[in-house]
Amino acid sequence: MSTHKYTLSLVFLLVFTTFHQAIAQDRLLSLEEAKSMALSNNKKIKKADKTIEAAKAAKASVYASDKPFVEASGMGVHVGDPINTLLPEFFANASLGVTQVIYAGGKINTAKKMSSTAVDLYTSQKELTDSEVLLDVETTYWQIINVKSKVELANKYKALLTELLKDLTNSYNAGIIYKNDVLRVQVQLNQAELDLTKANDGLKLLKLKMAQLTGMPNIDFLVKDTISNNVILLDEVSQSTAIDNRPEIKMLKKAVEIEELQSKILEADRKPTIGLNVSGIYANGKQINFTDGSNDLTSYYGLLNVNIPIFDWGSRKQKVKEQEFKVEAQKLELEETEELLSLQIQNAYLELQQAIQKVEITEKSLQQADENLRLNQDRFDAGTVTGKDVLEAQVLWQQAYSDVIDAKANYRISEANYKKAIGDFK
Repeated sequence: MSTHKYTLSLVFLLVFTTFHQAIAQDRLLSLEEAKSMALSNNKKIKKADKTIEAAKAAKASVYASDKPFVEASGMGVHVGDPINTLLPEFFANASLGVTQVIYAGGKINTAKKMSSTAVDLYTSQKELTDSEVLLDVETTYWQIINVKSKVELANKYKALLTELLKDLTNSYNAGIIYKNDVLRVQVQLNQAELDLTKANDGLKLLKLKMAQLTGMPNIDFLVKDTISNNVILLDEVSQSTAIDNRPEIKMLKKAVEIEELQSKILEADRKPTIGLNVSGIYANGKQINFTDGSNDLTSYYGLLNVNIPIFDWGSRKQKVKEQEFKVEAQKLELEETEELLSLQIQNAYLELQQAIQKVEITEKSLQQADENLRLNQDRFDAGTVTGKDVLEAQVLWQQAYSDVIDAKANYRISEANYKKAIGDFK
């Protein structure tokens, strides 16, 4: 009875394990799902999120700087001989003070604008990080499909070579052909076996990269899409519109704005600053109150602080000039980046058009190679051509098929590159 139960438990465990593995291995990963996982799990994107949160915290700190600051302090004192003849041997005091900045030359309002601009800058930085990660995900996705298609092609090619090798071996055994005809096909079959191994290794590496980009714990997944014949012609977008959409430009514009605000802060250092402090004091000790000899003392004081820069050998003035040059340098960097992005957009569009043309050309070549292989196979079956002719036709067919796979994957990647270049990549 116990043996029967043990057998049933073992069978159930094996079935459950097999079913669980089948579910894990049969998981289909779509491109949109991969992008969504990357946006949620990618380390670079998470880091960009934390940077934005830090900028928001800094902004909140700056916005609190124009409000009154309240500080409290306390102190206990014990004195020995001979000081205790002047002061109580034990006494304690506490104070509560309120400090308010009245005028700082516009520095606080400028700092507020800077903190808000910094949040916008880091938000644009995250947009750039998102687009770069998503492009990497999509590129890797189509590379996986490319290599997966190459694996399927390698298996088809092996089947063709195996069938040809079988026919040639029979002919050689019958004394109709020489052995070198058989060896030629065997060499090609060995190469096909090696190419298949390389393709499988490349597929594994690409899956590992996808897992790292998306935060998946393993590579037990299959890609959902295939290399299709759908080629969509995209309209060329206006250069100015595309450049304005790029997060790099948004970042540089915010950087220029921050540098300009920094100039205002340095200019404010040359203006007076006024601050007011009001503090209340309470002390307790033996005869601490020197007016009536009581053990308690309560008082307050007010302090108005005015700081007026008069002469510093031109130090502050030179700092303002230094900052103005930095602003001009930042503006020049913005202009240069706009020019470079314009070239990048044009190049991405040309590469997309070339990719589309390559798909059309390689498909025509594949049709011709397919027809060539069919004719040579028919003539070989009829005995009018040799196995060498069929082998050459198979090699041409395999190369043409491989070129189509590469062209279609390259089209998808070029399309993604162009969308990123025009700032329309999601």
